[in-house]
Amino acid sequence: MSSAVSSQRVLSGMRPTGRLHLGHYHGVLKNWVRLQHEFECFFFVADWHALTTEYENPQKIEQAVWDMVIDWLAAGVNPGSSTLFIQSRVPEHAELHLLLSMMTPLGWLERVPTYKDQQEKLKEKDLATYGFLGYPLLQSADILMYRAGMVPVGADQVAHVEITREVARRFNHLYGREPGFEEAVEAAIRKMGKKQARIYADNRRRYQEQGDESALETARALVMDQQNITLGDRERLLGDLEGGGKVILPEPQALLTPASKMPGLDGQKMSKSYGNTISLREDPDELEQKIRRMPTDPARVRRDDPGTPEKCPVWEFHKVYSDEATCAWVQEGCTSAGIGCLDCKKPVIDAVQAELEPIRRRAEEHMRNPDLVRTIVSEGCEEAREAARATLEEVRSAMGLNYR
Repeated sequence: MSSAVSSQRVLSGMRPTGRLHLGHYHGVLKNWVRLQHEFECFFFVADWHALTTEYENPQKIEQAVWDMVIDWLAAGVNPGSSTLFIQSRVPEHAELHLLLSMMTPLGWLERVPTYKDQQEKLKEKDLATYGFLGYPLLQSADILMYRAGMVPVGADQVAHVEITREVARRFNHLYGREPGFEEAVEAAIRKMGKKQARIYADNRRRYQEQGDESALETARALVMDQQNITLGDRERLLGDLEGGGKVILPEPQALLTPASKMPGLDGQKMSKSYGNTISLREDPDELEQKIRRMPTDPARVRRDDPGTPEKCPVWEFHKVYSDEATCAWVQEGCTSAGIGCLDCKKPVIDAVQAELEPIRRRAEEHMRNPDLVRTIVSEGCEEAREAARATLEEVRSAMGLNYR
């Protein structure tokens, strides 16, 4: 598995929280559905991550896993276009986490911004645990296991990708220079042929002596185009270019995803903890009632009181679901009291119903056929394990653990 393969690979996961809502759909799942047609995608259920905060209530996790996977499938995540798996069914994640923990400085974990933030937010839980401190490193193991080139994250999660890059860099620095590394590099260069070897050496010198980034890109492209060198030689040459060792664990890039614009029914962020959600499988009648009961601009006490759309949670839904003409109709009708609040809510109800109808239908099909869902996940777990074993074999070898 080369760095070229990894640059086209995307890794993303979600903690199992049960049935998903519109916030998950607009914030994550629609992006996954798009990415699966552009990249090689691995999407996983982060059940071990759930245990870092729910270790006292593990019985909640199993049902939450299957509810979430059904919603993924119903939303359009396609097992024919992506690999879906459960983290704990790929035990290699635990081994890589353990091996990386041997060389990761404690201070790196303690300074991850979400470590103290989560402890503050979840004060009712005892999070003074080894597992909670180490969860950013488990995330790093999740990503590095598949040599993922890109990790879709929101702005608040970029720090987790950055620590993963630091861990990969440190690992490659410590273990990438196997015995005889320089000799192996020179032998690989000779296999390129005289002309290509000369171009490689010239660009390597220009980058290492003058910091010429274009020379680095030229040399990398040259290495990737070579047909007559082994995968190991290619990774040695890529590592050698930057003055390091063999690139065993490529550094991933954060693929910034736009923040979800989907508000909750009360105008706050949509969240189960706020009780303001519309689930992807919401009953149509209940969905209609939820939107009809949404709070509106407090200034509109009577039907003929004019209002301000920007002060109304329903307006935020219009910004997600309505076209320009409908938004203009709302602006005019609300500020002039030409329409009532129920009139304003009607297009939102229709649009959300239209979006969720096919999702509900697909979810019902999967709920009627749980064996198919389990088969999809089992096959995904096997695919994931195959990729994981290949990475772990190299990691063990680099760390001198392949003795028999």
